[in-house]
Amino acid sequence: MSKELYFSANNIEIYNDDFLTTNCVKENSIDLIVTSPPYNVDVRYNSYNDKIPYNIYLEFTQKWLEKAYTFLKDDGRFCLNIPLDKNKGGQQSVYADILTIGKKIGFKYHSTIVWNEQNISRRTAWGSWLSATAPYVIAPVEMIAVLYKNRWKKISGSRESDITKKEFLEWTNGVWTFMGESKTKIGHPAPFPIELPKRCIKLFTFVEDTVLDPFLGSGSTLIVCALTGRSGIGIEIDRNYCEIAKQRLIKEAQINQLKLEIANVVM
Repeated sequence: MSKELYFSANNIEIYNDDFLTTNCVKENSIDLIVTSPPYNVDVRYNSYNDKIPYNIYLEFTQKWLEKAYTFLKDDGRFCLNIPLDKNKGGQQSVYADILTIGKKIGFKYHSTIVWNEQNISRRTAWGSWLSATAPYVIAPVEMIAVLYKNRWKKISGSRESDITKKEFLEWTNGVWTFMGESKTKIGHPAPFPIELPKRCIKLFTFVEDTVLDPFLGSGSTLIVCALTGRSGIGIEIDRNYCEIAKQRLIKEAQINQLKLEIANVVM
């Protein structure tokens, strides 16, 4: 049993580890990666500097994407939640730049989902107010890049889908509209709303497939895995966030009357 294993129950594992150096995941073993990496917009994480020069951020992005690529099966998919652009500290085309890096590594592009968070009310900067001097244009959306490794048609796995007709028709529309998660409620500065991994996991995997979240954060991806019969692996560098993810998982299991066979808990 790995020394980094923080929590294990049923087919769910949380590792307190750095994804860049982890050896907790086997190569060619993952059916789907769902994650939202640090955005480099000065979010106050406990164990990560989210305000670094943009070129250094892209170097970091390339390193973790290279690692992620090795873990995917040949027909593995990748749902990557990233910002469209970055205005703070200079205008940067984040989405386009990260996609370019991903394709250079070997990822194939499938499609893009636009997530409309409906949070335009929280914007605090307009640039030159009521003037053409230097106005800011800010889109209240985030992007979900849908990539894959070598083959889009999925031939591995149980072949058992649990997505309903209504869900399929709604979620194959490339604009998803739902609210983000409250960071105060969850206790994490950038929590992942459960609805996002839920849609990705039910749309792009079969029951019993294995899902990886390299930046687990508050644990939303693993909660969905537990509730939908997928195996889930989460890597999180910050021990406090590992604990938040564990407690959320236990709480959601109780609410949904899911029995957790806890094999290992690090206190």
